[in-house]
This record gives sequence, C-alpha cells and structure tokens, in this order.
Amino acid sequence: MSTAPANLSKALALALAIALPLSLLAGQVWIDPFGPPVPNATAILMELRLPRAMLALILGGGLGAAGAAMQGYLRNPLADPGLFGIAPAAALGAVLSFYAGFGAQAVLLPLLALIGAGGAMGLLALIAGRSGGIALFTLAGMMIASLAGALTSLAISLSPNPFALSEIVTWLMGALADRGWHEVHLAGPLTALGLVALWRAAPGLDALTLGEDAARSLGVDPVHLLWLMIVGIGLIVGSGVAVAGMIGFVGLMVPHFVRPFTDQRPSATLVPSALAGALLLLIADCLCRILPLAGGELRLGIALSLAGAPFFLRLLLKMRRELV
Repeated sequence: MSTAPANLSKALALALAIALPLSLLAGQVWIDPFGPPVPNATAILMELRLPRAMLALILGGGLGAAGAAMQGYLRNPLADPGLFGIAPAAALGAVLSFYAGFGAQAVLLPLLALIGAGGAMGLLALIAGRSGGIALFTLAGMMIASLAGALTSLAISLSPNPFALSEIVTWLMGALADRGWHEVHLAGPLTALGLVALWRAAPGLDALTLGEDAARSLGVDPVHLLWLMIVGIGLIVGSGVAVAGMIGFVGLMVPHFVRPFTDQRPSATLVPSALAGALLLLIADCLCRILPLAGGELRLGIALSLAGAPFFLRLLLKMRRELV
C-alpha cells in the first residue's frame, strides 16, 4: 500500500478507535463514566449497544468496500449496490422469505437475500458490462431495481396477514435497532468472506484501468474476476440486507470521500473505503439513537437516504457540468 492510502487508513482507524467507545455511551439512556451509576449499565452496554455498534462496523465496512469495488470494476462513479438493483434484489429475496413464513428461520432468510444480491450483480455485469458506458449501466441498474421493487410491492400487497405486512414494511426501512449478537455472528463471517473475495479481485481491478485487452495481457481472467465480484458483493450486500434491511448510499458516498486522498487505483480505495464506511454507519446509527423523535428513533435507512439523495444529485450535476 502506498504512503497516502496507508496514512488515510491509519487516520480512519484512529477515528474508529475513538468513535466506538463514545458511541456506546450515547442513547436514550446516557451513560456517564464519571457520573452517577446507571441501573443495568453493564447489560445495556454488552447486550444492546456493543452488538449494535459491531454490526454498524461490519455492515458499513462491507458496503464501503463493495461500493469502491463496483466503481472500480465498472469504471463508473455512479456504481452503488443500493442504487442500481443489488440491494433491492437482496431485499426481494428476504421479503419472499417473510412472505412464505421463513423470516424467523436462521438459514432461509439470509440464503434468499444472498441469492438475490449475487443474481442482481451477475445480471448487471451481463447487461451493462464494463464498457457499456454510464447511460447503459444506469438503465440496466434502474431496470433491475424497478423489477425488484415491483415484485417486492407485489409481495407486500399479497401479504397473507397484517403481522407479516407490518414486519416487511418495518424491515425494509433499514435499522440496527433491536439487533443482537445473533445478527453479528451471521453478518460477520459472511461479510469477511466477501471482503476477502474483493481483496483478491483488487489486482484485476487495477489492471482493468488500463483497458480489458491490457488486463488480459497482464494475466487477468475476466470470468474469474467477475465471479470474485459476484461472490464478494453478493455476500456483503446479501448478509447486510438479511440482518438490517435496506441501508443505501454508503457504497456510493464513501469511495468519493476517500478517493481524492489516494492514488486513484481501485485497490488503493478498498481499505480506506471499508474504514470510512464503518465510521459513517457508526456515527449515523449513533445520531439515530440520540435524535429526539416522537414514537421512537429515526430509522437508519431513512436517515442515510436523506443524506445520500442530495449527494447523488450533487454528483449528477457535477458530471453534467463536466460534459458541457
């Protein structure tokens, strides 16, 4: 790793080391280590806030790295698992498990979410490829997202009972509230495997910046690289959607934040994007816990959408000015 990405990674790791313990103190019940004792403080920290914080680190790190890898593979600054069909397809798989009554089962819900995410990534790469241009990629992603959204809405409209309907709608908003160590144990290994697949794909992503023919001459197997991307992003997005619902825009925003501080190579953005994604999700979830809101806390997926949509619009306007 060159000097600039390494220094950025160290700074982000230091920020995480500071933010993690602070995040455990914040919530509806504030815990002041220097103040009067809080009843059940140990249980609050170890059973509620620590697994939630760990889940934020896992999902944020995975989504940040997945966004950076997608942007490098497709050579497209708009690439994001949530915006163009991958997360919606994972959500469709999970919704089908709720619809069929399998939502409480430990295997079928994440399995269907993983199948949905991996299938959408493969379909997107098949339709848009790496040289189809921003317009074709955007249209392909919109098609996949629209189809997944329509099928999800159909499943909701045909929901067999009000309980299933409420469970699906609430879950689709995306949140880390009421998550525990079970979700950490589910998402952690799958996200780690996905990150390993993306790390193995990193040299091929760097070679693709020279063009596909040059990458082939350097020994890159396009089929193998595609499968690494499908497996890596499918595991990361599928496991994240399975445990937390829809959480978008992390993979879009984070690589754009860290890329100016690197040498622009896709491999140089993977680790900083993972660390920045973990930091972003940890801070966002902490803010959702402490913001006053009637009827409960703000859903994390809604909060990130409120922040990500203006960023996406700003990115589009910037690209429009560059084309004029």
